[in-house]
Amino acid sequence: MASTTFSGPVNSTAGFVGAVTGNVTGNVTGTVTGSIDATTGYVQIHTVSDTELADAADDVNTVGKAAGTLAFETTNSYLYIATGALATDTWVLADGTGAVTPS
Repeated sequence: MASTTFSGPVNSTAGFVGAVTGNVTGNVTGTVTGSIDATTGYVQIHTVSDTELADAADDVNTVGKAAGTLAFETTNSYLYIATGALATDTWVLADGTGAVTPS
């Protein structure tokens, strides 16, 4: 594989070898070998009402949902974790004491 230095938007269908530095805009997919340093970043958690969490048609259940997705339910101040990617897959309370199954 050849090495080069560049700036500006870059598309790669074969991946990158070595350090990739700077800000990332867009989705990052694939396997990470090494570490991710996000010391200036943060984790954003979905905020939804209890009604939205229970609605299978709501965005929290239809857009980007995967097992392990977090949602902060603002009506009762609960943290939920998705058990799967389907719109009707259950959300369980982070402390394991309850669940919501969207319908």
